[in-house]
Amino acid sequence: MRKTQTIFAMVLAIVMVFALSIGVFAEAPETTEAPEDVLLIAPAPEAETPFTGKTVILHSNDVHGALEGYAYIAAVKADFEAKGAEVILADAGDFSQGSPLVSISKGETAIDMMNAAGYDVVTLGNHEFDYGYEQLMANLEKGTFKAICADVLKDGKTILDPNVIIEKGGVKIGFFGLETPETLTKVNPGLIKGITFLNNTDGKTELYDCAAEQVKELKEAGADLIIGLFHLGVADESKTDGHRSMDVLAKVEGIDLVLDGHSHSVMTEGENGEPIQSTGKYLPNIGVVVIDNESKTIEDRYLVPVKTTDEEGNVVSELAKDEAVLAKAQEIIAAVDEQYGAVFAVSEVELEGNAAPGNRTQETNNGNLITDAMLWSVLKEGELAVPTENVVAITNGGGIRAPIAVGDISMKDINSVLPFGNTVAVIYVTGAELLEALEASTFCTPTKIGGYPQTAGIKFNLDLSKPYDANAETYPDSTYYGPASIRRVTIKSVNGKDFDETATYAVVTNNFCAAGGDTYYAFKRAFDAGDGFDTGIPLDEAVMSYVTEELKGVISAEKYAEPRGDLTYEIENYSVTVAAEDIVDGEVTLDVTMFAIEDAAHAATLTVDLPDGLEEIIEVEIPVEGVTAADVVYLVGEDGEELELTGMTERGLTIALDGDAVLKIVRVKTAFEDVAEDYWGAEAVTFMAARGLMRGVNSKDFAPAATMDRAQITTVLYRLMGELDFETTAAFTDVEEGQWYTDAINWAAEFGIVEGYGETFGVSDPVTREQIAVMLWRLFGAAEEEEEAVETGASEWAADAMSWAVNNGLLQGNGHGYNPQGVASRAEVATLLMRILNL
Repeated sequence: MRKTQTIFAMVLAIVMVFALSIGVFAEAPETTEAPEDVLLIAPAPEAETPFTGKTVILHSNDVHGALEGYAYIAAVKADFEAKGAEVILADAGDFSQGSPLVSISKGETAIDMMNAAGYDVVTLGNHEFDYGYEQLMANLEKGTFKAICADVLKDGKTILDPNVIIEKGGVKIGFFGLETPETLTKVNPGLIKGITFLNNTDGKTELYDCAAEQVKELKEAGADLIIGLFHLGVADESKTDGHRSMDVLAKVEGIDLVLDGHSHSVMTEGENGEPIQSTGKYLPNIGVVVIDNESKTIEDRYLVPVKTTDEEGNVVSELAKDEAVLAKAQEIIAAVDEQYGAVFAVSEVELEGNAAPGNRTQETNNGNLITDAMLWSVLKEGELAVPTENVVAITNGGGIRAPIAVGDISMKDINSVLPFGNTVAVIYVTGAELLEALEASTFCTPTKIGGYPQTAGIKFNLDLSKPYDANAETYPDSTYYGPASIRRVTIKSVNGKDFDETATYAVVTNNFCAAGGDTYYAFKRAFDAGDGFDTGIPLDEAVMSYVTEELKGVISAEKYAEPRGDLTYEIENYSVTVAAEDIVDGEVTLDVTMFAIEDAAHAATLTVDLPDGLEEIIEVEIPVEGVTAADVVYLVGEDGEELELTGMTERGLTIALDGDAVLKIVRVKTAFEDVAEDYWGAEAVTFMAARGLMRGVNSKDFAPAATMDRAQITTVLYRLMGELDFETTAAFTDVEEGQWYTDAINWAAEFGIVEGYGETFGVSDPVTREQIAVMLWRLFGAAEEEEEAVETGASEWAADAMSWAVNNGLLQGNGHGYNPQGVASRAEVATLLMRILNL
């Protein structure tokens, strides 16, 4: 009993620490809803052609091989035409890559589908170049639409017409296309030799000048409206050199609207209200722009969701599909499924497929699997020119494009993860060059970057508190700046041996990185000097062979449930003294750079010393990088007290202080794609996630309806209690040493929170409502006075605990009673624990 009382006292302190206010700093632009009389209900008889005298632009972007999406947009096009509109169908790029459905044909099937859907005008995305310039031009020759691009040149001339005017209903609508300059480093450099991408790096204004010239030409040609068909995006990684859509709009006058792609954003305006519209990735929405022909102005614009779902994720409504276009898509899908759909392995874990947080921001289990396979594919053939202990693997996180789900795996699954057709290459570099590559490829971490290094054989530290020391000029033929010095990365060991900057290491990588793709110019330099070779082994085949031969067809939880820990973080703490003269009108800005990351143990600590005798509250602005609208940031004072968050600027967070303070800044992911704002358990999910007590099942989803097993609930309680010390080992025979749940179960056994089933615990058994009630009762309620009995239908051993839970409002019945033997979902557990923490 004494142990229970001690734990209860400790949890009160923990509750005080975790009971922090939540502030969201930047709301994503709201999606404008489609008017009901457009597509969602039939028009009234007297308004059968409500769009007569209108021109409608329908647009898509970043379709990435989602072929059935073209059947939706074709049907919407026909619907608007039936209602009197003249329709233009446009796409902002990245249609050629992203799925075996298009990558197997090197983008040709995407062209076939866009022809079938009736596209009129498209621009290029970076992935249109994935198969090389010659293949791209051959594909476009088969298109029945107009392809435009103004900022990509060959031999001094644009590779496509830079702009076009399409006249509908007497309105001349001018389109011009812009391709992201990042294509230079996001495509295998060997495939785009001789191609120039206009950019703003090194102080140039080529992109802005190009856009201004297009506006001038179109106006002189009589365009009434000018539409930018851009594949630039709005992501922070494109901000440095002004390569985002809003950067162009800020510098170039005369653009009425931008239809955007590249960053996969879902938006109807930019962060500052800029006229930018984008539909997301895989065509989840169809963009609509309504133009009044008489006034020659944009009358309305919005996004139409292709599907709508309920709070459980079930589809409740769906747009109609064009049957002919759908049939063509299904024909392609069936052919690919026949070729690539055969199951060859099974995975016990979900392998990370998200970009950020994920493969472009941190070490992942998917990155571990791929780099292990790369190493294995080379070393199994024999020794290289250096000892095996000096052989490592690196692949760029941006090349990992999809997750692998638990269950059966087909060739199609692997090809979806690695769709680029890359081959395994080997380069020989010095330790200093290896350091350079890692430093350059993590220069903006934790902000996402395609070059983020997923590794095997290397243990390294990344100091997020230190700024990147960039060279004055970019790498040759690149938009990235190499490091003038190594500040952020420290290699701790290579295959367990001390790292040596002067030693030669063999890096197994992909031919994209070997050719200097992304941030890997150090590899290109070595490869071009003859210090390396291309094995010719397709990267996806290397992974499939590794899984079947080395892993015996099973990607096991034992090996790949979690990242193995190649990367660790070291963060400097800061101490800043504020002088009285630094305070202007009650405000002061601290000149430090701090990073917020999703781990309280790695959060930087800032000590602020304010002038003596200061009585007024001052506003302190703290720059924090990497925070998005999908995050919650909370600030903890020296004694664990809550600190008020008063705002967020471009530089960071603003807090109020009335004395010296020690601040810890922590970012926690609390927004999940499968938890809608109006979901009944949304508050509890956010509450638990913000405190680090429950996490998503992957980087995107919380899985609120999924059941929790006994190992999971015990682990959550262990986190809640602050991971207390314990001495018990091997409490149950089915609890293996070293698993993610081992410490939690042994702790719970020692403190009498769980009993198990004799010698076994039942690790993966679903936890029932009465089992959870008993665990919580033992933690918080057993020392209290005897509870008033409540008829709950619970088992005899759980009756007191269930009565306690009901009397304290933790469990609530419904029309089916308290369902004590029923299994508990993740959302129900989150709600229950939120109630007890609030209690």
